[in-house]
Amino acid sequence: MADQKKSLTIQHAQEQRAQAEALFSSIGEGAIATDEFGKITRINPIALATLGYSEKELLGEWFPKKILALTDRNVPVNLIDRPITKAFLTGKSVTEKMFYRRKNGDTLPVIITVSPILLENRPIGAIEVFRDITFEEEVDRMKSEFISLASHQLRTPLSAIKTYSHMLVDGYMGEVTPAQKKSLRTIITASNRMNELISTLLNITRIESGTINIVPKVLKGERVCEEVIKELALAANEKEITVSLKHRGRISSTIKTDSLILKEIITNLITNAIKYTSEGGAIRVEVQGRARDVLFSVHDNGWGIPEHSHDQVFSKFFRAQNTVKRETTGTGLGLYLVKGLLERLNGKIWFESTEGKGTSFYFTLPKERKTKPLTKAPPKKAVKM
Repeated sequence: MADQKKSLTIQHAQEQRAQAEALFSSIGEGAIATDEFGKITRINPIALATLGYSEKELLGEWFPKKILALTDRNVPVNLIDRPITKAFLTGKSVTEKMFYRRKNGDTLPVIITVSPILLENRPIGAIEVFRDITFEEEVDRMKSEFISLASHQLRTPLSAIKTYSHMLVDGYMGEVTPAQKKSLRTIITASNRMNELISTLLNITRIESGTINIVPKVLKGERVCEEVIKELALAANEKEITVSLKHRGRISSTIKTDSLILKEIITNLITNAIKYTSEGGAIRVEVQGRARDVLFSVHDNGWGIPEHSHDQVFSKFFRAQNTVKRETTGTGLGLYLVKGLLERLNGKIWFESTEGKGTSFYFTLPKERKTKPLTKAPPKKAVKM
């Protein structure tokens, strides 16, 4: 009886193992399982076909070393920044986009999700699922090229509209009635808004294609903030919003970075604060020099961002529902652009927000920036159409 029970237990275990193997092999995307030391224990057929390896070449190998991950600038990703490492350290699933190098040397863009296998809250392994997104990347590239081309072409007629509208308002072509002046100013305002949108779209396409040129120079953080606040004074005054500037601490805010890009970042954050703060509100801009970086912050007492939307704030075209109802002119591109520009300057950005009470955006920039030559993204394999 004991032998029969033992035999049934072994058979049941074998059946469960066979089911697990079949389930793992049938996953519709590349899948790799590792033990607690990062050694590959399983790999499904799609992963093998995508990476160009045989099962024998990968089983038992240390995953981070055998399968090389790259950034969009063809630089190997540090071990601490690999999704599998983050999953082990946090005990949570991690999803990121990066590039994998195939056995033949080609690189391909992938979306990776790694989930740790936990036993009594201790990671004993991990399962990574990844998908080749070469086709999606190619479509995005073509869309970016189209947007860039269209934006450049739009600037020529827009320039003519602005020029002649100003000439009409100023009376260079004869007297105009007050009602006509009002209409012309509406045209000028709309054309200015369109020009800002075109500039934003062009900057985004430059970021995504890696063609933004960085020209570092020594400057003071609060001086740049002062210039931006002066330029935005009219917009703030129209809503009777006060904008103040404070230099915190005793350490200098002198920094070596690209002044135009820094100005673009601060302009976007303060413009957003003005746009999403009610009349009579207040905005506080702070600059704090620290040992290795400079901390900038923009605080407002505006509408705030709903908590359920916090993880989408830096996404392209995202606008919180509580702002869409009150302010219809936004595009949802400003913060996406800010994050992209900061990444090019080796900076970091985060925020705190409570709906109905206001929002604080913080970003840091290193005091010394080592200029890096622009590099192209890793070569992609041909897309079959």
